[in-house]
Amino acid sequence: MNGGERGRFPLRLRRHPVPWPDQPPTWREARPAVIAGALRQALARPGGNWFVVGDARDVTGGRAHGRTVGGTEVVLWRDAEGVLRAGPGACPHLGAPLKDGAVHCGTLVCHWHGLSLDGKPFAGWEPFPAYDDGLLAWVRLDRLGGEQPLERPVLPVRPRPDRALAAVHTAFGTCEPQDVVANRLDPWHGAWLHPYSFVDLAVEDGSDAGGFAVAVSFKVAGRVVVPVRALFTAPEPRTVVMHITEGEGSGSVVETHATPLGVDRSGRPRTAVVEAVVAASDRRGFRAARAAAPLMRPMMRAVAGRLWRDDLAYAERRWELRSTGRFPG
Repeated sequence: MNGGERGRFPLRLRRHPVPWPDQPPTWREARPAVIAGALRQALARPGGNWFVVGDARDVTGGRAHGRTVGGTEVVLWRDAEGVLRAGPGACPHLGAPLKDGAVHCGTLVCHWHGLSLDGKPFAGWEPFPAYDDGLLAWVRLDRLGGEQPLERPVLPVRPRPDRALAAVHTAFGTCEPQDVVANRLDPWHGAWLHPYSFVDLAVEDGSDAGGFAVAVSFKVAGRVVVPVRALFTAPEPRTVVMHITEGEGSGSVVETHATPLGVDRSGRPRTAVVEAVVAASDRRGFRAARAAAPLMRPMMRAVAGRLWRDDLAYAERRWELRSTGRFPG
């Protein structure tokens, strides 16, 4: 199965629909110890204290962008050259929220008293390292991460931007990042929890890439499906990547990044799920899809949003059980 072959029709017609309760159960294969082991391996990998804050396209040149990461208030903006800048979100003068400030000629100007910050240290205000990977915006918080800092984030291999169509969806849940990562390291739930999107899912043995190799069909309509093979890996503690390795869209990736936000008023942890879908294909029709990117991205985000409504319920339930000592894993 090779999605790069021109002219090969990617759609398949399943002979018989399988009702949801009649599909093969996966609970025996989805052993808690296996998922827990994969999670431990992911959490042990170095992340260099980098955290995803969102879609890099949201941080435009004309305004500041604010986010709380692990209880730390962060402000981001772009300087006169378009370089991503970041730092503490409170003005060093009287603590005004810098996210409400203005960006003038690449300088962040506080809206309370006009104090200007150009991204360099000022009066106890120390900038945070920031990184724009071309799709996502990252900030490095060494005090929060507590690891050996890395110069840049651990990034997965992506299709070339000029040959891909990318969209970013952000969702929020009451859980910790590890609950999101555990959800993604349980590929066995796909066809059960998301029957509207997946069918014929099987986790295959023999992956030598440190992840889960999966055969699955994406549902298009009725009995029409697109079969692919995918590999799930966790390159760092808060990221799980699905690479399409065979079938239509081979080389495409779905990156799931989990960023801790802090706690709510009840002391419960809040986590942002930032999912980047980077689709690629060498079919002629895909060129038209890329040309219509402004129309396609909302549709891609809507699909991701539907999936994450279910997956966040999974992650939130996992946290609830863990926090009360009732988790069976």
